[in-house]
Amino acid sequence: MFDRFYPGMPWAGHQDRWPHAQHSRFVQAGGIHWHVQMLGQGPCMLLLHGTGSGNFSWRGLLSTLAQHFTVVAPDLPGHAFTSRGPEGALSLPGMAEGLRALLLQLQLTPQVIVGHSAGAAIAAHMALHIDSLARSTLIGLNPAWLPLPGVASWLFGPAAKLAALNPLSAWATAKMAAKPGAVAEWIARTGSTLDAQGLDLYTRVLSDSGHVHGVLSMMAAWRLKPLATRLHEIRNPVFMHIGAQDLTVPPALAGQACQRLIQARRHVEAGLGHLAHEQDPAGTTQYILRVCNA
Repeated sequence: MFDRFYPGMPWAGHQDRWPHAQHSRFVQAGGIHWHVQMLGQGPCMLLLHGTGSGNFSWRGLLSTLAQHFTVVAPDLPGHAFTSRGPEGALSLPGMAEGLRALLLQLQLTPQVIVGHSAGAAIAAHMALHIDSLARSTLIGLNPAWLPLPGVASWLFGPAAKLAALNPLSAWATAKMAAKPGAVAEWIARTGSTLDAQGLDLYTRVLSDSGHVHGVLSMMAAWRLKPLATRLHEIRNPVFMHIGAQDLTVPPALAGQACQRLIQARRHVEAGLGHLAHEQDPAGTTQYILRVCNA
């Protein structure tokens, strides 16, 4: 029912410009029509992007990671080419459950889960609730494991809920994103800078009202406090790659997370912002491979 009304962006209109399109497939699982990119061989590595993005954010890492792993990179529900799915699918537990269904459909169990920002929160929730992932290595790239301070905490909740209830909010945001320079300005506010291809891809998704409405709905449903209270229960190997110039998730939160995750190891990279893995894909890839072989 819900897929019919929120089907995701039209693939045919973007396929020719999409990174690694030859590795894209569409999978039905958990009431969600997933867009997934899969490539490589070896142990399974699941890549989970952050709020407002898509699996295109891994474009600079996929080829090298695929030399060592079977890489699975989905668009999260309500993002890019993946449908929103049933009611509740855009909450933290809902996304984790949707991904569990996707992995069952693909008959894969990740040995490594790499999550960026909110994607890291989904990875942590999965580790806590899915027995088969209890030993998987978790790698958080600027992870949003703890509630954000100040205005950001309000945006993930009341403000987003109001915006999501008003269909014009997504339409207006998409119209703004389509204006020249708008997305570059938004990206700069994260503490990152991207190349022309990165800006084009973000412009494509953020100027699509369906994608924007999915993002707003996710933000409205997002609750990190339950995860934060159980973070200390995670026994998985945990690694964090932090951009020192992150203006979205304060780097200080990584230190607070380490107090709860005593096994966690943190690496801080100077000069990089919230989208550090897109700014420096080669360096981030080498970090991931290094900790996986530690």
